[in-house]
Amino acid sequence: MSKPFRQGALTAALASAALAAPWLLPSFATQMAFLWLMVVFALTWDVMGGQMGYNSFGNVLFFGIGAYACAVVQRDCGLGYFPALALGVTLAAVAGVLAAALLGPAILALRGHYFAIGTLGLGVAAADIAAGWPYVGDGSGMVTPLFPGAVGGRERFFCYLLLAVAAVAFATLRWLYSGRFGLTINAIRDDEEKAEAMGIHTTRYKTVAWCVSALFLGMAGAAAGNMLGFIEPREFAFAGSTYGVWMVLMAMLGGRGTLWGPVIGACVFHVTQEMFWSFLLGWQRVAMGLFIVVVAVCFPQGVVGWFRSALQHRVQAIAGDPASNPAPHL
Repeated sequence: MSKPFRQGALTAALASAALAAPWLLPSFATQMAFLWLMVVFALTWDVMGGQMGYNSFGNVLFFGIGAYACAVVQRDCGLGYFPALALGVTLAAVAGVLAAALLGPAILALRGHYFAIGTLGLGVAAADIAAGWPYVGDGSGMVTPLFPGAVGGRERFFCYLLLAVAAVAFATLRWLYSGRFGLTINAIRDDEEKAEAMGIHTTRYKTVAWCVSALFLGMAGAAAGNMLGFIEPREFAFAGSTYGVWMVLMAMLGGRGTLWGPVIGACVFHVTQEMFWSFLLGWQRVAMGLFIVVVAVCFPQGVVGWFRSALQHRVQAIAGDPASNPAPHL
């Protein structure tokens, strides 16, 4: 069986399971929707943090911009629910890209921990601006229009919408990573000064990478805001202490700098979080803190990196390499 055939069969099986799950387990449709949101978070953060080596704590900015942009369009455009939502999602993506394009040249001129701190400040500033802006509801937030469908249909609809955003993001990044764009941002990660010496316009590529992340985060913010029905500036739209940190953690857990690593990390993180909230109520935040420590200490290369290392040691042991150690390095 050829490798392309195996990959196609695996993709078809995963797609079939994802499409059937909201109908087979309707009571978990909201949790599934949040799973796809986590996948988008991890994939988009890894464009900068994994593939390019720029650890951003401000990607949640584009998620919040998308949520508010879509809600404002739905409130003011005068269209029906679904046409207004389609227009809102489109403009949310455009607003996210515009914000990244405008801020990118200045913020991406910073490097290392200066860049990380600068992006963290963007999310904090955006939350304060939204909390003091009457046009978007001040600190009271905004209520999105009511979904016109039947009971239970809203959760299923937004589960599929977020699944579509995650699938398009995955396919787009897979295509980008396989070409010149992927090679260039990897070169920036490995040695930015050398990449510049070779004639690569690093700031341009860094800005484009941030715009790609902002595109899908804006769409995800629009969908998630409507799914919840309420947009609050600090606890949802620009929630740097939760969503902003989770993006980093999920990519690290799965394996930063890989395509499937963020997806696996998002799935493991989301399932673990739901179990903590279900069975350790009252201690769930303590358990999540310990979980983060375990991930950082025991899986520095992520799940994908750990399995690759274990497989490599195993192959060397079977081949009889005396210098190999059959036990995986943790």
